[in-house]
Amino acid sequence: MPDLPVHLWFAITSLGGAGMTLPLALAIALWLAVGYSWRLAAGWLLLLGAAIGVVTITKLAFLGWGVGVRELDFTGVSGHATLSTSVYPVAFFLMFLPARSKLRVVGVLLGLAVGIAVGLSRVVLSAHSPSEAVTGCLVGALAALLFVRMAWEAKPGQLSAWPVTVSLLLLALLTHGVHVPTQRWVTHIALTVSGHDRPFIRAKWKAVRKAHRDIAPLSQTFNTLAPASNLAAIA
Repeated sequence: MPDLPVHLWFAITSLGGAGMTLPLALAIALWLAVGYSWRLAAGWLLLLGAAIGVVTITKLAFLGWGVGVRELDFTGVSGHATLSTSVYPVAFFLMFLPARSKLRVVGVLLGLAVGIAVGLSRVVLSAHSPSEAVTGCLVGALAALLFVRMAWEAKPGQLSAWPVTVSLLLLALLTHGVHVPTQRWVTHIALTVSGHDRPFIRAKWKAVRKAHRDIAPLSQTFNTLAPASNLAAIA
């Protein structure tokens, strides 16, 4: 892991917060509708919504019913990683869309790099396991790349790259660090739907796996000794 100060990791991880990425996503949709077509704006929102849906379903499954993968320490797709790897590549792509193809590719790669950095920060700050951060990056990147493919040949009207770039950068500065309690909302929904009083927690969930591992050798030992005991009884 890169040896960075903790406050810098927090600054990086905040780039993936819903309070920053969702306003950017809506601004992207608005610029697409104004400068290109409502079809592209709707396509972008549908792809982003599908990615958010994957995150939400996996989180609901764990918080409400304890559904996860203990072998991978997986309790749900990282929302920060998903949002950052979906929104930032599309944001940079939109800025460079009127430019040459090479600049578009650079923009998409730069956005993916930001998203991956956010995913890494979630692991460093112990907010997510590696499997959760990786799956988040993959889900977000898939949504972004599908949109880029859809919009690659888009022909802008009279829209210049400057107002798009300035507005997105200004919005990013204004919303950086804004907190939206998405985890609290998802937890509330999970408890309401599942009917449980308390959500499943990673530490207790992992402790169940450890307990099974500790019990297994005892049962194996008993099974190994059982035939000898039976022989002794027969003798």
